[in-house]
Amino acid sequence: MGSFKWGILGPGSIARTFATGLQAVPGAEIFAVGSRSEERAESFADEFSAAKSYGSYEELASDSELDAVYVATPHSHHAEHSIMCMEKGRAVLCEKPLAVNARQVERMIACARENGVFLMEAMWTRFLPVMERVREWLAEGAIGEVQMLQADFGFRGELDPGHRLFNPELAGGALLDVGVYTLALSYMVFGEDPAEVKSMAHVGETGVDEQSVVLMGYAGGRMALLSCAVRTNIPHNARIIGTKGSIFIPDFWHATTATLVSGRGEEEIHLPFAENGYEYEAREVMDCVGADRQESAVMPLRESLRIARTMDALREQWDLRYPCD
Repeated sequence: MGSFKWGILGPGSIARTFATGLQAVPGAEIFAVGSRSEERAESFADEFSAAKSYGSYEELASDSELDAVYVATPHSHHAEHSIMCMEKGRAVLCEKPLAVNARQVERMIACARENGVFLMEAMWTRFLPVMERVREWLAEGAIGEVQMLQADFGFRGELDPGHRLFNPELAGGALLDVGVYTLALSYMVFGEDPAEVKSMAHVGETGVDEQSVVLMGYAGGRMALLSCAVRTNIPHNARIIGTKGSIFIPDFWHATTATLVSGRGEEEIHLPFAENGYEYEAREVMDCVGADRQESAVMPLRESLRIARTMDALREQWDLRYPCD
């Protein structure tokens, strides 16, 4: 078999991280790079030994040699650029969040199905070896029935109105940038939509959410308590509490360790990355495309849509809308 040819659409910092992770994946090749700047595309291509560079996203999307395209542009353009690639017949791995709102996600899913191509949200945390083991613990009932999830992810970023984190035009804010990790974890743990969602957010001077707390209620009194921030340093930890034990995941969004406390004692696992952690979602894409699957069973499209709908509901509570909504 030949190499799996990746295209990189939007050669920014997250694309560089993804490309670094690809170096640990057998058979993966960064084949082409597309940017609005030909100079930036050429520089990125030189850095990662890509065969081609394009000075437009359209040219990249039209390259028929590509097996998949990684879309790494700002949140506000995820839907537009993913749809452009899929309409050209390209499989797409799109950075999280899959899109700004559920309506855009629905359009992306429809486009993928109409064109018979693969689409997946790049929720890389879901594919980490530690998270695979956590799912096994949950499936085997190691902590009994899950009663509560606590997950937090926040940092203090420098306030810059032009930066993507604080710019409404680019769909900035804590929820779409880091809160989506906590929501994705809650869907992994509970496997269903919450019956009730309550929240509170602080919308800063640039018009985006700078921090928030979310309480989600599920049938049987089960709950998730989530927080996120881009102007406040808060822990990046998660704790899953069940009727017979608990699972603690430090730095859950890029976890390499986890601790299970149950009736059989305490078990701590250490599963370091082969590279930087992004290699595992890339392998999932390559396996799915190679098997002619149009979506991942680990991060299915229906779940990305449910997460988007929950984020829409939260922003509705905060009266927060983006120009691209």
